[in-house]
Amino acid sequence: MGLTTPLKTRLPWLFVAALIAGMVILRVRSLAIQRELVALRQANEDLKKTLAENEDLKKIQVQVDEVTRLRKENEELHRLRNEVRQMRDEKQGAARAGRSSQSAQPGGSPAAQPETVQLQQQLHQLMAENERLRAENQQIQQLQVNAANPCTNNLRIIEGAKDQWALENKKTTGAAMSAEDLQPYLRNGVLPSCPQGGVYTLNAAGAMATCSIPGHVVPPQ
Repeated sequence: MGLTTPLKTRLPWLFVAALIAGMVILRVRSLAIQRELVALRQANEDLKKTLAENEDLKKIQVQVDEVTRLRKENEELHRLRNEVRQMRDEKQGAARAGRSSQSAQPGGSPAAQPETVQLQQQLHQLMAENERLRAENQQIQQLQVNAANPCTNNLRIIEGAKDQWALENKKTTGAAMSAEDLQPYLRNGVLPSCPQGGVYTLNAAGAMATCSIPGHVVPPQ
């Protein structure tokens, strides 16, 4: 009887302690599940970003292939320009020869006239081809700009991070920084990379970051 009374007194407290322990365990498990959900959401976002970047890279590769093709045609354009210049000189020479022949043979057909007509036709064809290749050359330039746009946006992101770093750390123009310094100011703490494999140079505060690929620059404002 003496042991039963203390046990009855302690039993509610034991239940309370067990209940509190159970609540703590549930809370810990709930926090762990929440952390796992956050990690899964982040992984899902990273996966979506990776898929989007892969699609962008495919589009860029198509543009690069098109630029390569048009560049070859642009080289053909320069060759044709030289031929046009040569044909023009030959035409002028033939025209002078035709005038001389006509003066020497009044009333007759110039001896060089058929050759002159043929040269004129070839000249017109080459000039038409020249115009077509000039239009494609403009397409090359536009495609090069489009291919450089993702890299240009990356350079702007890096510049924004550099400005925030300089502002929060009270740095002035000319202050050097590292990629690790900029991590807190970049998305996911990762320095963006050039989609075409260029190498970025951060440069000091106040100097624009650069890419090793020619043409990948931030246009002046």
